[in-house]
Amino acid sequence: MADNNNVGAKRLVVGAHYGLRDWLAQRVTAVVMAVYTVILLVSFLTASNFTYEGWAGLFSHQWFKLATFVALMALFFHAWIGVRDIWMDYVKPVAVRLVLQVATILWLVGCAGWAAQILWRV
Repeated sequence: MADNNNVGAKRLVVGAHYGLRDWLAQRVTAVVMAVYTVILLVSFLTASNFTYEGWAGLFSHQWFKLATFVALMALFFHAWIGVRDIWMDYVKPVAVRLVLQVATILWLVGCAGWAAQILWRV
């Protein structure tokens, strides 16, 4: 006779339980990036100075630097969730998967640091 204890609310679920939290995080980060894209497009389309000075002037405002940095952090977190899921789904040897995940984290943290340097250098 089949064991019916693995159905419904009593179902045994194993694993990391990333599903809903990461699904929601990707949607939230996508909304942050979409809002920033609209802000960037409006700023660009309403600008009259299409030179380096005009572009640097746009990024000279602290609020714009902060909005850009928040959008980049959303991008990096969005990318982390997607790439981590790829590594978990398709790379079966645990050691190789761990190395790839650590390399991905280091790369994204490095990109975040580089983005901060670029934004606050202007």
